[in-house]
Amino acid sequence: MICLGIEGTAEKTGVGIVDSEGNILAMAGKQLYPEEGGIHPRLAAEHHAKWIPELIPQAIDESGLSYSDIDLISFSQGPGLGPALRIVATSARSLALSLNKPIIGVNHCIGHVEVGKLDTGAVNPVSLYVSGGNSQVIAYESGRYRIFGETLDIAIGNCLDHFGRETGLGHPGGPVIEKLAKQGSYIDLPYVVKGMDFSFSGLLSAALREAEKGTPMEDICFSLQETAFAMLVEVTERALSHTQKDEVMLCGGVSANSRLREMLRTMSEEHGAKFYMPEMKLCGDNGVMIAWLGLLMCKQFGPMDLSQTGIIQKFRTDEVDIPWIDNTKSYLKLSDDLIAKGAESNIVKSSYFGEKAVLKDRIVKNYRIPEIDNKIRKARTKEEAKLLSDAKRAGVRTPVLYDIDLENKSILMEEIEGTMVKDVIDEDLSFRIGQEISKLHDSNIIHGDITSSNIMINGKGQLVFIDFGLGRYSDLDEDKAVDLLVLKKSLQSIDYKLALKYFAAVLKGYGNDRVANKISDIESRGRYTH
Repeated sequence: MICLGIEGTAEKTGVGIVDSEGNILAMAGKQLYPEEGGIHPRLAAEHHAKWIPELIPQAIDESGLSYSDIDLISFSQGPGLGPALRIVATSARSLALSLNKPIIGVNHCIGHVEVGKLDTGAVNPVSLYVSGGNSQVIAYESGRYRIFGETLDIAIGNCLDHFGRETGLGHPGGPVIEKLAKQGSYIDLPYVVKGMDFSFSGLLSAALREAEKGTPMEDICFSLQETAFAMLVEVTERALSHTQKDEVMLCGGVSANSRLREMLRTMSEEHGAKFYMPEMKLCGDNGVMIAWLGLLMCKQFGPMDLSQTGIIQKFRTDEVDIPWIDNTKSYLKLSDDLIAKGAESNIVKSSYFGEKAVLKDRIVKNYRIPEIDNKIRKARTKEEAKLLSDAKRAGVRTPVLYDIDLENKSILMEEIEGTMVKDVIDEDLSFRIGQEISKLHDSNIIHGDITSSNIMINGKGQLVFIDFGLGRYSDLDEDKAVDLLVLKKSLQSIDYKLALKYFAAVLKGYGNDRVANKISDIESRGRYTH
């Protein structure tokens, strides 16, 4: 089977032709370069309307095929800019009708992951997908691609482009920032990781303020890039640790940055995982990825009726069933004294005056520059020790703190013997978890990483919250909602079908509708928009 795919979610227009063996037969594209400002939806739509009629015959000529050889028309159904998506969908429908061929709409983000796997040979990776409009950490669990982490505001590509425009560096900003960063030194900028998510708006604002103060542009670019990329790699590392997969893949237009590739490769190697990145021409938006995903989807589900081909502007990655993935995992072999190798630290067997203990050792992260790494490790070690004690005062069980070593960034604490919640979760337990989280939040304690692996049941059947490594203090409903959202994503990775039922029980136990309502607001805010 041969598929022609049409891409046009933002500023790039692409047409690709692929056969069912994964052979790329043609790849044609054009990119819109705005004279000023960002990508305007109307201009993007006009760009697609102009170039799609020219790129289709160009791709046909390149492939050496005739129109009659095409078996399927595929198009990017979303997510993306509404006017741009409508042009693409209309073009695809017109082509399918004129050729009397079947049609299928596909998810743009999944297209990036699947074409990356096709090109690299990766089987089941944790993928960092970074572009102008999207920043997501994606991994397959329970029948679908799950978003383990994402931006809470703007995408990394948008952040870099915005900085470039505002400071006169030009658009796109990424390549210029990368070049200037090579001559820069570090200045302190905000590092914002919230659970499994990240935020770039505060970082962007701080970088722009430094520019207004006259700080050397090379130093700002170096620090902006190092800080933003360290945040992305940290969350990818957390997803890798949580899923226990042994492959990491980088995809999306920001993959062009050599420093980001270096950082992600270093992190992967430290975890014994294989690192993959597709050929650069396949990292940006392109028609090939849409054609290839169209073939995969059509093989499983058949083509769409025309009535199903409307655009989905906020098309979630985790809305699509993916039955073709091999979910085999290779587990990292731990040494005898190592209990766990987490994203942030090693958990090592120890003792304290004859009592079983664990040492949480925040090891150096070589993907981060020392200035950022030392700052984060020291601050989190200090904060975690305080949070463990304050959580107890709030009535929540946590490990007993024995000792803290700020020089080596380590904490010695009680070993909790019991079962992880993820192995025994049910509705009653979910309700109890909600009650305990409410106690933390009533004391303005944000756990920061409430996953089903960071809550245990001890021998007495009591809930014990562990790993406050990303914790902090906040009285904002927004931060409390993000805390709960981390747990929701964690439950979805266990059993997607039961996750909503479990999370509803958590919210019932939590008992604060104001904070609960904030969760849906965060989920809908700017997701997958360009």
